[in-house]
Amino acid sequence: MPIRALEVEKLQDYTGNIYETISILGKRSRQIAAQEKRELDEKLKYFEGFDEEDEFSFNEEQERISREYEIKEHPTQRSVEEMQTNKVAFRYPENLTD
Repeated sequence: MPIRALEVEKLQDYTGNIYETISILGKRSRQIAAQEKRELDEKLKYFEGFDEEDEFSFNEEQERISREYEIKEHPTQRSVEEMQTNKVAFRYPENLTD
């Protein structure tokens, strides 16, 4: 995947504070990565417990499934794109001292 330049100052416009924006992007990125890991584990779980005779054809299928996830954009990239298209929802706690 090609590297794209990112104007960090423009990201600040979404929250008013660059540090808050980066924190939100980090949390969203971790959510995306965890969701993908659960999906991949669920798909690969199917192949557990088969005999060694079937192992060759299953290895090919496991490899194909793994490659699907490898070619997806990085979760950080996707979280930035979601923020730029206003698909990331975030909220502030009302009052932390109470």
